[in-house]
Amino acid sequence: MSLIRSKKRVVDHGEVFTPPWLVNAMLDLVTDEASRIDSRFLEPACGSGNFLIQVLRRKLVAVDAKFGKSEFEKRHYALLGLMCAYGIELLADNIAECRAKMLDVLAEYLNIDDTDDIYRAGFFVLSQNLVHGDALTMRAQDGLPITFAEWGYLGKGKFQRRDFRLDVLTGSSAFSAEGSLFAHLGKHEIFTPFKTWPTMTVRDLATANDLTPKDAA
Repeated sequence: MSLIRSKKRVVDHGEVFTPPWLVNAMLDLVTDEASRIDSRFLEPACGSGNFLIQVLRRKLVAVDAKFGKSEFEKRHYALLGLMCAYGIELLADNIAECRAKMLDVLAEYLNIDDTDDIYRAGFFVLSQNLVHGDALTMRAQDGLPITFAEWGYLGKGKFQRRDFRLDVLTGSSAFSAEGSLFAHLGKHEIFTPFKTWPTMTVRDLATANDLTPKDAA
């Protein structure tokens, strides 16, 4: 594959794509985390998805090994794997391509099309997880702070969503660093969501525009 789209984009945005062999070599350095279904990966300059696609593929291998014999669990844990991949990208065409490629990987693995609720749920999840914005300013294209959804699978077809601001998470992680004044605090004390949603099913996610968030208590 070509590592650049155009010299102008390299000059204007520093855009150079990482080749697949190097992506996999880097992921091999953290192979346990890269292969864990619920480990979360954030690529702050995700481009068209070279890193995130390989992360998702590794998660789906783990899904197949653990849940391949149960179609219900396979579908739900595959969606969880997708939920645990996050990206930020400055250029609109790149983020659109990244979302499309990630969804294609999920659809190919589950052998589904755009009429399936899992496909439609995945489409919604990617609209939340892959953000068109600037990782340096931590703001989305509309100028608002970048937010991310933390997804969790509760079992029996139920998912939980909590929303966090990226700038708050970044600041909170500094407080919890070893040796800081706040290092004794538990994660529950510093990582507080600004929105909590009711538990959701795949069907709920597939029709997510009808859902209403509620402020966390």
